[in-house]
Amino acid sequence: MIEYEENPDGINRAEIVVGIPSFNEASSIGYPTKQAGEGLVKFFGNKLSVIINCDNCSTDNTKDAFLETPTPVPKIYISTPPGVHGKGINFRNLFYKACELKAEAIIVVDADLKSITPQWIQRLGEPLLRDFDYVIPLYVRHKYDGTITNNIAYPLTRALYGRRVRQPIGGEFGFSGKLSETFLKDGFWDESVSHFGIDIWMTTIAINKAASICQSFMDRPKIHRTKDPGLQLGPMFREVTGTIFSLMITFADIWKEVRWSKPTAIFGFGLGEVERPPSVTIDEENLFKKFMKGFNSCKETWPTIIDENNYGKLLEIRDIDYNHFDFPTHLWARILFDFAIAFKNRPSDRTLILDALIPLYLAKTLCFVKKSRRMSIRQVEEFIENECMVFEETKPYLLQRW
Repeated sequence: MIEYEENPDGINRAEIVVGIPSFNEASSIGYPTKQAGEGLVKFFGNKLSVIINCDNCSTDNTKDAFLETPTPVPKIYISTPPGVHGKGINFRNLFYKACELKAEAIIVVDADLKSITPQWIQRLGEPLLRDFDYVIPLYVRHKYDGTITNNIAYPLTRALYGRRVRQPIGGEFGFSGKLSETFLKDGFWDESVSHFGIDIWMTTIAINKAASICQSFMDRPKIHRTKDPGLQLGPMFREVTGTIFSLMITFADIWKEVRWSKPTAIFGFGLGEVERPPSVTIDEENLFKKFMKGFNSCKETWPTIIDENNYGKLLEIRDIDYNHFDFPTHLWARILFDFAIAFKNRPSDRTLILDALIPLYLAKTLCFVKKSRRMSIRQVEEFIENECMVFEETKPYLLQRW
């Protein structure tokens, strides 16, 4: 769905592509564009390369900000038609353009990145030249940044498909030209994938198409615009979680045969002593209030989705005061599986089902914040790994009910 293209240098072939999806990012896109150009020259100077801005017809001069950023490699700007928005649509345009250019390696970075260095281009691109098909970033994040990843995307992806990929919706990726063709031709595409569901869609497709996958350690924490999940949840939660549930239906025959997870190769140095990520503030009382309100707003819905025993335990949690609040991981896993089953069995109610999950997700986030308050980043990572093991141990419940 490329409506408009500006290709000042007439580029018709590229071995390495860096894609930057955007929508109204004029104030921020210049920095990652500059860093990408420097990284391409420094680490892949012997390759034909190009930077592509995949835009949603931004109205804030994103195009000019991108094209006017000085870079030592050429740039291409492509855009969807006016009014057509979605991160996933931008990615689909990138898949198409990369295939058209016969690219061997495609690297994607967010347009709002503040911490990207030229080395990020190396870390995401070099494994692709060493026979990996899909590269997922591994970077240090603040313990309260990425709560959808920590509480839903990572534990579910790991328990379902048996691969430990810590940042399945990280925002930065590398993928081969061959995998780009697979993404472009794949039929499992819906409205959620056209928007924020695209990251988890790519990761899940790569795993289930038996692509060669690695994680690559970034040299700095990811610094971008962070959000309080209780205040700025928006459509992202529905689109990411809805995509996970949809792909569970598509790949049920595969994940039913997976029993335990295995590690994924890491390119780079791993989680050593690195720069500390910026702090993220979360309004804990707001999370608690929204969870409690859920017992009113979802009183008709929750009993039709959640198993009777699980719902009984949820009612017990309701009676715990704020200071002693807890949401056990084994119960959270079972309830999340309950919602996935309802999503499968009640296709006409899927929006209602996803909305009803939000207060419970906020409750689990609150529990995570409370338990990890005094933990270091390394301790939090160990805590999350233990949470994921609970999901794997609870998987027989899903298999029985599915």
